[in-house]
Amino acid sequence: MYQSPDNLGPPAGNTELRIHELDAQNRSRWDAFVQECPDATFFHRAGWADVMRRAFGHRTFFLYVEQGGTIVGVLPLARVRSRLFGDALTSMAFGVYGGIAARTPDAFAALDRHACRLADSLGVDYLEYRHREPHYPERPTKDLYVTFRKPLEADVEANMNAIPRKQRRMVRKGIKAGLASEFDAGIERFFPIYAASVHRMGTPVFSRLYFRTLLDVFGDDCRLLTATRNGNPVATVMTFYFRDEVLPYYGAGTPEARQVAGYDFLYWELMRRACEDGYRIYDFGRSKRDTGSFSFKKNWGFEPQPLHYEYHLVRAREMPDVNPLNPKYRYFIKAWQHLPRPVANWLGPRLSRSLG
Repeated sequence: MYQSPDNLGPPAGNTELRIHELDAQNRSRWDAFVQECPDATFFHRAGWADVMRRAFGHRTFFLYVEQGGTIVGVLPLARVRSRLFGDALTSMAFGVYGGIAARTPDAFAALDRHACRLADSLGVDYLEYRHREPHYPERPTKDLYVTFRKPLEADVEANMNAIPRKQRRMVRKGIKAGLASEFDAGIERFFPIYAASVHRMGTPVFSRLYFRTLLDVFGDDCRLLTATRNGNPVATVMTFYFRDEVLPYYGAGTPEARQVAGYDFLYWELMRRACEDGYRIYDFGRSKRDTGSFSFKKNWGFEPQPLHYEYHLVRAREMPDVNPLNPKYRYFIKAWQHLPRPVANWLGPRLSRSLG
């Protein structure tokens, strides 16, 4: 299990900061820094460069800054271009967290200056940092999203008792319904459930290639847990593991899931297994304020923590508003829900690659 180092101060000496773009020879050094830096997240890992290129064909700019031969900061960026949704340079695209992770203020500032110049030279609409903490209050900032993170107790029963009573009844309902959970090696059960679920919500589905690439790139740090009833899948979730944290990320269920508390059981099983395996942070992930997922996570006793998405505008004159709550997308959502499922599954990956 991950142990935080005692000292993350700057290297000795007053040497010059040098910025480089990640190459194959320095991937292990990059990931070693990410593993140690408190501000880094799963979405700072070098593997995301492979995911962006292999699954979506997006160009990446994974920048790191060195001082005295030691990496002191990283910034993973992906350029996502779309006629419908604009042209963005984002850290990190398709992630809920990102931005600059650095050991010193000077390293942080150097990466920001370089990224802003890069965004200007590329002529994108905007540069977006998905920070968990505010860094640039003077810049345009979006406060649409919150995250839900909570320490896990060392004892399984203590975690169950920490769940508010009403939500705990839902978990026990799933247990009484005879649900079981098991890890899957591939996406064969996950993908049909996920595709059907996002279609019901009016959202384009990601490609099978994307999910297979995540499993391939991140190995044991990306797992699929499925809740079953009488051997049939009811709900499923793709989860990321990072240091001592567990992050359920892509979850979905069948129509039966609500009847038998499949979602409640599944997320409890993930929490129970994480506790038994020694993980200490349960990250329920991002939600938009005042939505169903926001309420669901609060019902588990998690408190919302604001996310700070900060922007450097280049060609854009205002912050982007690419999200399902934007009224201009409501017609699209309604129309998408009425598409035949095979058509939605064919067309969805061509659109979702631009929804970074």
